[in-house]
Amino acid sequence: METITKSPVMLYTEQTPNPEALKYVTNRLLYKGIADFKDKDITAEWSPMANSLMELPYVKSVYFNNNYVTITKEFNYEWQDIMLKIKEFVKDFVERDGVVVKEGYAEFAASQEAANSASQFSGEDGEIARKIKELIDTYVKPAVEGDGGNIEFKAYEKGVVYVQMQGSCSGCPSSTVTLKSGIEGMLKRMVPEVTEVVQEMA
Repeated sequence: METITKSPVMLYTEQTPNPEALKYVTNRLLYKGIADFKDKDITAEWSPMANSLMELPYVKSVYFNNNYVTITKEFNYEWQDIMLKIKEFVKDFVERDGVVVKEGYAEFAASQEAANSASQFSGEDGEIARKIKELIDTYVKPAVEGDGGNIEFKAYEKGVVYVQMQGSCSGCPSSTVTLKSGIEGMLKRMVPEVTEVVQEMA
C-alpha cells in the first residue's frame, strides 16, 4: 500500500497597503472564495481557524481568499513581535488539516447577501445600482484582491454609492484615498449620476 506524502506547507507573508494588516500566503487552498470574519459570534459559528486566531489577543480580524489569509492586528501590537507567532500558528493549523471554514458558510453568506441585494436593485435606481456593482466587480475587485482585501457594493442612493471594505482594506488609511481618488473618479466618469462614494463600516 502506497502512502501518499503531502507536499510540505509553504508559507510566506506579503505586505498590504494597510500597516495593520498582513497577508499570509500558502501553497494550499484554504477556502475557495471569500470569507471575512470580524464578528466574534459569526466567527465562532463558522470558522474554527479564524476563531482560534481571534482568541489571540493581538488578532483583530481574519479574511480568507483562496490560498491566503489576511490578518488585521490590534493597534497596540507591533508586527515584529507577533508576525512569526501567527505564521507558526497558520502553518501548524494547515499542516494538521484543521477546519478553516465550515461547510455551508458560502450558503450562509449568500443568504445574507441576497437579503441585502433585494433592496439594492429595486426602485428607479435599480439599473444604475446594477451598473455600478458590475463596474466595481470588474475593475476594482481584482486590484484590491491583489492587496489582500476586498470591496463589496452595498447600495446606491440619490447619487451616493455605499461600499464596504474587507480584509486588508478595512480600516486602511490608504483605502480612503483609493476610494476617493480612484474608485469615485472612475464611477463618476462612467456613471454620470454618481456624486460620491462612501465607505460603510461593518
